[in-house]
Amino acid sequence: DAKHLVPNKMRDFFCTINLDQEEVFRTQVVEKSLSPYFGEEFYFEIPRTFQWLSFYIYDKSVLQKDLRIGKVSIKKEDLCNYTGKENWFMLQPVDSNSEVQGKVHLELKLNELITDNGSVCQQLVVHIKECHGLPLINGQNCDPYATVSLVGPSRNDQKKTKVKKKTSNPQFNETFYFEVTRSSSYTKKSQFQVEEEDIEKLEVRVDLWNNGNLVQDVFLGEIKVPVKVLRNDSFQAWYLLQPKENGNKSSKTDDLGSLRLNICYTEDCVLPSEYYASLRNLLLKSSDVQPISASAAYILSEVCRDKYDAVLPLVRLLLHHHKLVPFVAAVAELDLKDTQEANTIFRGNSLATRCVDEMMKIVGKHYLKVTLKPVIDEICESPKPCEIDPIKLKEGDNVESNMDNLRYYVDKVFREIVQSSISCPTLMCDVFYSLRHLAAKRFPNDPHVQYSAVSSFVFLRFFAVAVVSPHTFHLRPHHPDAQTSRTLTLISKAIQTLGSWGSLTKSKLSSFKETFMCEFFKTFQEEKFTESVKKFLDDVSSTESKEPSGLSEPVHLKEGEMYKRAQGRTRIGKKNFKKRWFCLTSREFTYHKQQDKEPIFTIPIKNILAVEKLDESSFNKKNMFQILHGEKPLYIQANNCVEASEWIEALCRVTRCNQKRLSFYHPSAFLNGNWLCCKATIENSVGCARCTADVPADTQIEIDGDRETERIYSLFTINRSKLQKLEEACGSIAVYQGPRKEPDDYSNFTIEDSVATFHTLKQIIDVVEKLNESHEKYQKKRSSSAKYGSEENPIVGKVS
Repeated sequence: DAKHLVPNKMRDFFCTINLDQEEVFRTQVVEKSLSPYFGEEFYFEIPRTFQWLSFYIYDKSVLQKDLRIGKVSIKKEDLCNYTGKENWFMLQPVDSNSEVQGKVHLELKLNELITDNGSVCQQLVVHIKECHGLPLINGQNCDPYATVSLVGPSRNDQKKTKVKKKTSNPQFNETFYFEVTRSSSYTKKSQFQVEEEDIEKLEVRVDLWNNGNLVQDVFLGEIKVPVKVLRNDSFQAWYLLQPKENGNKSSKTDDLGSLRLNICYTEDCVLPSEYYASLRNLLLKSSDVQPISASAAYILSEVCRDKYDAVLPLVRLLLHHHKLVPFVAAVAELDLKDTQEANTIFRGNSLATRCVDEMMKIVGKHYLKVTLKPVIDEICESPKPCEIDPIKLKEGDNVESNMDNLRYYVDKVFREIVQSSISCPTLMCDVFYSLRHLAAKRFPNDPHVQYSAVSSFVFLRFFAVAVVSPHTFHLRPHHPDAQTSRTLTLISKAIQTLGSWGSLTKSKLSSFKETFMCEFFKTFQEEKFTESVKKFLDDVSSTESKEPSGLSEPVHLKEGEMYKRAQGRTRIGKKNFKKRWFCLTSREFTYHKQQDKEPIFTIPIKNILAVEKLDESSFNKKNMFQILHGEKPLYIQANNCVEASEWIEALCRVTRCNQKRLSFYHPSAFLNGNWLCCKATIENSVGCARCTADVPADTQIEIDGDRETERIYSLFTINRSKLQKLEEACGSIAVYQGPRKEPDDYSNFTIEDSVATFHTLKQIIDVVEKLNESHEKYQKKRSSSAKYGSEENPIVGKVS
């Protein structure tokens, strides 16, 4: 959220998230506010290198261009200082001279020339080779050119390159010559010595510009190199473009307002898979360790300050290696030992409940979309008033009409849920089966506990949570407005209650704190709903295989606006690319002239042979990818790098089990009679590059096991002191065999078997130390290979 924004009157605001100058996400517009609450979460993998993560606040305009009010920009190196906590940031003014990104490749050389009369002069040679990663201008590739200047106290010689059309990676390859010391200045000094005072004061300046044609040229960045660095030899390097020195200097930076952000940024250096074998094996055998509290996975959760930090990579790793179900069963059994009453089963935030929560989020994405997305869309797009709390009713509201509307929505959501068991993922069913039988074993005299063990997850922690915050589960693109959010909250409360009816022994209506909810539920026939809930819970906690219905509706997986190239109807040019609405379902990929219109073109999912990136050089456009199917390739341009990456991932996931997937493809386009990549002249020739995902996978979940293991290694490293403290606690218990001498030091740890726990701790510490050594070797090798000034490690600021 933001507060005290200017201008000091009620306006419509929205916020964008940018990687450097590339917008990757945008919030919904909050109308008529000075302190807008956005309440939106964006989780994304960063598919490229970047310098700044920026947030821009805009004043929405109907007739004119949206006005940028201010920004918060955080350097990549500083993100770790803000991660994992809320911070208020003062908005800074937006100055076009400070908005830069990209890098430039230069070669500089100082020559001595002998003139016709025999005197010597110094000549500077500047070879501007190329640029990479220049920003998009108004969503399109720029038309860049460079000015090269030799600047001193009394001179400013400037030369200019040619304009390169429609590219963010221009190849200039132009050389410019400047006189550094003139022949008239040569007197008694050695002919090979450059005049000291001139060299100290001169610098080469390269400015990048976007050619505006009929409008003003846009500044893209600059670099400055002192000529004195060239005394001995030629100098060649990559430089990061910098803002103008007078850019973004304002005397007032505290009156634009402020923005509150909660940023979680992680960056992992993932080594080759063999380095993680020992740690991975130690974690994967956790479910076999007796007791489970002495396992590496359990110890990880014990030493992390926030259990969630440990749960996410742990669940993903165990899922990837098909070890999650036995581990969840083992930690749930430990949980049940401390549960004294059946009606409090799995209600806390233990390792077991958090593992199941995370598993449902990962595995149940598709299930939620199948079950809830259509009805959630209806509620959000055509909302009916549903407020039934007398205190919150507005003047003119009809409580009976609102109650009917709420009942209609609740019935519809409930019906979709209880009829969805056929779509419940097998892995979720296996986990629910284990929990149900463990609960019945722990409380053999309670016939209802087997249902409450499952309903506490599937209703309370899965469906009810998804209903109240559909944007978090990607069921809606944005946080719903206040009225819709209230409606979803009431529906969520009702679903929680109906879900618990199959497992409650006491009177159902006594569970309500609010009188108005009691009145609302008097209209429900309890027995009918109870039987439906029990049947659904029986179905989703069964291990019997379920055959998917052939008549099931296709699931909407992703949709959005992008640009597609006409399929060979005209020559290369801007007119080839048209804006279209794209839709991906579990059955087909389509594009439409506009949203909600009939599809113009359809590709069945089974016909897609490959989905790959397309080289920018093909059409001088960024963020392009291609879909290979029976006809000519379909070339598509996404709006930014994150969107392109997400579309490619979604398309690859839904097509990865296609039988006829290609192993090779052409990374460039077929234009003017040949493939730009390999120069082959036959259009249907076999590709020249191996596909990135040519081997079908047997899982629908994309998980990088090595990356998750690296994250766990990082957590162990960060919490090394706690590992040692736990090790000391185990030693103390083993030695004294009696009451703990200093309970404050380790009373928060679960130590059932001190010897087994100590043994595992020693293994963890040994493995972490070996990985530390491997990382140190890798960093040394990387720092020595990535020379400062190389493309991978460009120079920042002036060279000294």
